[in-house]
Parts: sequence; structure tokens; C-alpha cells
Amino acid sequence: MDNDRVTLNLAEADKILNDNFAPWVLDLGLSVDRLEDRRAVLRLPWSDRLARQGGALSGQALMAAADTATVIAVSAARGAFVPMTTVQQSTTFQRPVADTDVLVDATITKLGRRMAFADITMTAEGTEEPAARASTVYALLG
Repeated sequence: MDNDRVTLNLAEADKILNDNFAPWVLDLGLSVDRLEDRRAVLRLPWSDRLARQGGALSGQALMAAADTATVIAVSAARGAFVPMTTVQQSTTFQRPVADTDVLVDATITKLGRRMAFADITMTAEGTEEPAARASTVYALLG
């Protein structure tokens, strides 16, 4: 695939987000900021509701955002949404995030007919140092 070809536009990606995720995931307020052929950047807006004791964004919110960003990146790489399921996710938390949005940058590292692999970097807006990193493996069901 041509790495510069965008296979979905932002409106189509947001529709995938709104049509295929559980209500509690939608409650995170995620939106698609950027798309490339094998990459999606989602915005996780800051919310006090997502903060844990001490005021930092909860790890659960970051993990759900990484998982969701992978689906959008796979959809961009394939040109459309297909049913898929998480097989594995590993997340490391490197620094806390408080009072700012997080950019969730998912890049597909391998896309096969039945499996997809991605690396995700989560960075507080306005910084360059990652707050967290994740890797995911997905089974493609359709």
C-alpha cells in the first residue's frame, strides 16, 4: 500500500467510531484528528471524570483509547471497517497526564488477511515525551 494514500476521510472514521463501539467507550469523547494509510491519531479529551485519585488520567482510559485507535488505524489501512477483536494488548505507563488532552497515535506495523499488529504512542498535547505506549494484536473477522 502507498503510505501517503488516505483510504478514509475524517468523517468516515468518526462514523466508524460512533457506529461500532460500546456506549462507555463513546463516553470517553474520542475524536479522530488525523488519518494516513496505516495510521490514525485520536484525541482523548481531558475530563475530571477520567482522573484517578491524585488527579492523573486513569490508565484504563488510556488503554481503551489505544484499543479504539487501533480499530480506526486498521480500518484506514483496509479502507473500511471490518469486524475485528483484540487478541492482545500490552501497555506501559511512563508519566502521568493531568489537565490536558492526550493524542493517541496508532500505527499499523503489520496487516495480514486475518491479523493486524499496531504500536500506539499516547502523548499529552503540547509535549513530545510519551505518557504511555501500547502494542496491540487484532484478529480480523471479516
